[in-house]
Amino acid sequence: MKYEKILIVCTGNICRSPTAEYILKQLLPDLFIVSAGINVTPNRAAEPEAILSARKNGIDISSHIARQLTPQMCDFSDLILVMEESHIDDIALISPQSRSKTMLLGQWITPLFIQDPYKKSQDTFDQIYRQIEHACKAWAEKLK
Repeated sequence: MKYEKILIVCTGNICRSPTAEYILKQLLPDLFIVSAGINVTPNRAAEPEAILSARKNGIDISSHIARQLTPQMCDFSDLILVMEESHIDDIALISPQSRSKTMLLGQWITPLFIQDPYKKSQDTFDQIYRQIEHACKAWAEKLK
Protein backbone atom coordinates (compact mmCIF):
# COMPACT_ATOMS: atom_id res chain seq x y z
CA MET A 1 0.00 0.00 0.00
CA LYS A 2 1.20 3.49 -0.80
CA TYR A 3 0.90 5.92 2.09
CA GLU A 4 0.11 9.44 0.90
CA LYS A 5 -1.80 10.91 3.88
CA ILE A 6 -0.02 10.63 7.21
CA LEU A 7 -1.44 11.69 10.56
CA ILE A 8 0.90 12.08 13.54
CA VAL A 9 -0.67 11.98 16.99
CA CYS A 10 0.44 12.74 20.54
CA THR A 11 -1.37 13.92 23.64
CA GLY A 12 -1.56 17.71 23.39
CA ASN A 13 -0.23 18.44 19.87
CA ILE A 14 2.18 21.04 21.25
CA CYS A 15 5.49 19.14 21.59
CA ARG A 16 6.06 15.78 19.91
CA SER A 17 3.57 15.47 17.05
CA PRO A 18 4.11 18.96 15.58
CA THR A 19 7.87 18.37 15.70
CA ALA A 20 7.45 15.08 13.84
CA GLU A 21 4.99 16.67 11.40
CA TYR A 22 7.39 19.40 10.34
CA ILE A 23 10.40 17.06 10.15
CA LEU A 24 8.48 14.57 7.99
CA LYS A 25 7.17 17.36 5.76
CA GLN A 26 10.78 18.31 5.07
CA LEU A 27 11.83 14.69 4.45
CA LEU A 28 8.75 13.73 2.39
CA PRO A 29 7.51 16.94 0.72
CA ASP A 30 5.20 15.13 -1.71
CA LEU A 31 3.06 13.57 1.03
CA PHE A 32 0.17 15.12 2.95
CA ILE A 33 1.29 15.20 6.59
CA VAL A 34 -0.64 16.67 9.50
CA SER A 35 -0.60 16.30 13.28
CA ALA A 36 -3.23 16.32 16.01
CA GLY A 37 -3.63 15.65 19.71
CA ILE A 38 -5.87 13.41 21.74
CA ASN A 39 -6.48 15.98 24.48
CA VAL A 40 -5.90 19.47 23.07
CA THR A 41 -6.25 22.96 24.50
CA PRO A 42 -7.78 24.80 21.51
CA ASN A 43 -5.68 27.42 19.71
CA ARG A 44 -2.58 26.65 21.75
CA ALA A 45 0.80 27.25 20.13
CA ALA A 46 3.66 24.77 20.26
CA GLU A 47 5.65 24.82 23.49
CA PRO A 48 8.51 27.37 23.44
CA GLU A 49 11.03 24.61 24.24
CA ALA A 50 9.79 22.54 21.26
CA ILE A 51 10.04 25.60 19.00
CA LEU A 52 13.62 26.21 20.19
CA SER A 53 14.67 22.57 19.77
CA ALA A 54 13.31 22.56 16.23
CA ARG A 55 14.85 25.95 15.40
CA LYS A 56 18.29 24.72 16.54
CA ASN A 57 17.93 22.02 13.88
CA GLY A 58 16.69 24.22 11.05
CA ILE A 59 12.97 23.45 11.44
CA ASP A 60 10.41 26.19 12.08
CA ILE A 61 7.33 25.05 14.01
CA SER A 62 6.53 28.50 15.43
CA SER A 63 3.34 28.86 13.36
CA HIS A 64 1.87 25.58 14.66
CA ILE A 65 -1.50 25.69 16.42
CA ALA A 66 -2.75 22.60 18.27
CA ARG A 67 -5.47 20.55 16.55
CA GLN A 68 -7.90 18.18 18.27
CA LEU A 69 -7.93 14.67 16.82
CA THR A 70 -11.25 13.71 15.21
CA PRO A 71 -12.59 10.44 13.81
CA GLN A 72 -12.68 12.10 10.39
CA MET A 73 -8.95 12.83 10.54
CA CYS A 74 -8.28 9.18 11.36
CA ASP A 75 -10.56 7.95 8.57
CA PHE A 76 -8.93 10.29 6.02
CA SER A 77 -5.38 9.12 6.81
CA ASP A 78 -3.56 6.20 5.21
CA LEU A 79 -1.16 5.88 8.16
CA ILE A 80 -1.38 7.13 11.74
CA LEU A 81 1.85 7.45 13.73
CA VAL A 82 1.69 7.75 17.52
CA MET A 83 4.24 8.31 20.26
CA GLU A 84 3.20 5.82 22.95
CA GLU A 85 1.37 2.52 23.22
CA SER A 86 -1.52 4.21 25.07
CA HIS A 87 -2.10 6.39 22.00
CA ILE A 88 -2.85 3.25 19.97
CA ASP A 89 -5.65 2.47 22.42
CA ASP A 90 -6.88 6.06 22.18
CA ILE A 91 -7.05 5.84 18.38
CA ALA A 92 -8.99 2.57 18.66
CA LEU A 93 -11.57 4.33 20.87
CA ILE A 94 -11.85 7.39 18.63
CA SER A 95 -11.94 5.48 15.33
CA PRO A 96 -12.02 1.67 15.77
CA GLN A 97 -11.57 1.03 12.04
CA SER A 98 -8.32 3.06 12.12
CA ARG A 99 -6.57 0.75 14.59
CA SER A 100 -5.10 -1.37 11.81
CA LYS A 101 -3.33 1.60 10.21
CA THR A 102 -1.91 2.94 13.49
CA MET A 103 1.76 2.39 14.31
CA LEU A 104 4.39 3.84 16.60
CA LEU A 105 6.54 6.67 15.29
CA GLY A 106 9.43 4.89 17.02
CA GLN A 107 8.62 1.57 15.31
CA TRP A 108 12.05 1.31 13.68
CA ILE A 109 14.24 2.75 16.46
CA THR A 110 15.21 2.21 20.08
CA PRO A 111 13.63 3.23 22.38
CA LEU A 112 10.31 2.40 20.77
CA PHE A 113 8.23 4.93 22.72
CA ILE A 114 8.80 8.68 22.55
CA GLN A 115 8.27 10.14 26.00
CA ASP A 116 6.42 13.40 26.54
CA PRO A 117 8.84 16.28 27.28
CA TYR A 118 6.02 18.61 28.41
CA LYS A 119 7.01 20.68 31.48
CA LYS A 120 10.54 19.27 31.38
CA SER A 121 13.92 20.93 30.73
CA GLN A 122 15.22 22.28 27.43
CA ASP A 123 17.80 19.48 27.48
CA THR A 124 14.96 16.95 27.62
CA PHE A 125 13.22 18.66 24.69
CA ASP A 126 16.50 18.57 22.73
CA GLN A 127 16.92 14.86 23.49
CA ILE A 128 13.32 14.11 22.44
CA TYR A 129 13.84 16.17 19.26
CA ARG A 130 16.80 13.96 18.32
CA GLN A 131 14.75 10.83 19.00
CA ILE A 132 11.85 12.14 16.87
CA GLU A 133 14.23 13.13 14.08
CA HIS A 134 15.80 9.65 14.12
CA ALA A 135 12.34 8.04 14.00
CA CYS A 136 11.20 10.32 11.16
CA LYS A 137 14.29 9.51 9.11
CA ALA A 138 13.62 5.79 9.60
CA TRP A 139 10.00 6.23 8.48
CA ALA A 140 11.05 8.37 5.52
CA GLU A 141 13.25 5.51 4.30
CA LYS A 142 10.34 3.07 4.60
CA LEU A 143 7.88 5.41 2.88
CA LYS A 144 10.03 6.46 -0.10
